[in-house]
Amino acid sequence: MTPTADAAERPRAARGGLLAHHPLLFFFIMAFAFSWIAWAPWVLSEEGAGLLPFSSPLLAAALPIGIFLGPTLAAFIMTATTEGRAGIRRLLRRIVLWRVGLRWYLFALIGVPLVIPLVLTLGMIIVPGGLASLQFLGPGYVLAYPVSFVVTLIIGPLFEEIGWRGFALPRMQPLHGPLVGSIILGLLWALWHLPEFMVPWWAAQSGGTSPIAIVKFGMIATALGITLTWVFNNTKGSVLMAILVHTSVDAPFLPFSVLLGPSELINSILVGFGALALLVVVLTRGRLGYEHYQQVEEDPDLATASR
Repeated sequence: MTPTADAAERPRAARGGLLAHHPLLFFFIMAFAFSWIAWAPWVLSEEGAGLLPFSSPLLAAALPIGIFLGPTLAAFIMTATTEGRAGIRRLLRRIVLWRVGLRWYLFALIGVPLVIPLVLTLGMIIVPGGLASLQFLGPGYVLAYPVSFVVTLIIGPLFEEIGWRGFALPRMQPLHGPLVGSIILGLLWALWHLPEFMVPWWAAQSGGTSPIAIVKFGMIATALGITLTWVFNNTKGSVLMAILVHTSVDAPFLPFSVLLGPSELINSILVGFGALALLVVVLTRGRLGYEHYQQVEEDPDLATASR
């Protein structure tokens, strides 16, 4: 056997160097470093911490750029390193995997958008004077929601989920199990957001800047991560569905952050998503639908079959 043929038969991880031996470690290093470097001018400017004496509307572009350069770019680099072109093709197929069953679209596009305002509205009811603001939840909100959905999709979930659920989750579940893997990923996901808490408007719609608010944000990210794992596993590894659910969760935040104080906002979301995550864990006995995803991994043809 020639040396070239022998090299071709060796596993890619055995000949791909240090990155291929530790794909998750280097994925997270890249995701954090790329995003945090891209966000630095925005976070440190007058828009953020005020450490740099300049401000410009263009700095807002740092948010989607940082997300793309973080989880997305890291996912493609590490997929190419560990799995080559075949892995890139599999990742791209997951991103556009849409044949998952009507019920999951109903959950993502109707169920979640109805539940989130309900949970937040309950939070408003217990706030003194909050009931007076409920008039906001009329035709104007319904008409504005599609715009909010599209904007939110572009500046966040579209590129985040390619990394978190597209690359990291499929590798964390076999190592740690679906539940523990989701908890670890959720905490790392929350930590990745940490520099954004230095930007006042972002912090206001994410619970505030106090240590307890940041801890609560981490708990919400973990609860949401468990729910997204359940969706991902039950839709044959569809990153598209994770993107849609994530977007449906984030889209109502901005309008409600105007009506609710940071504390009431984050408490309402924490209770709502904590209850949902707990329900999913109990009903699936902590498996989060992982057996369905394993079937697809064992027989890739199932991923292209409609339910």
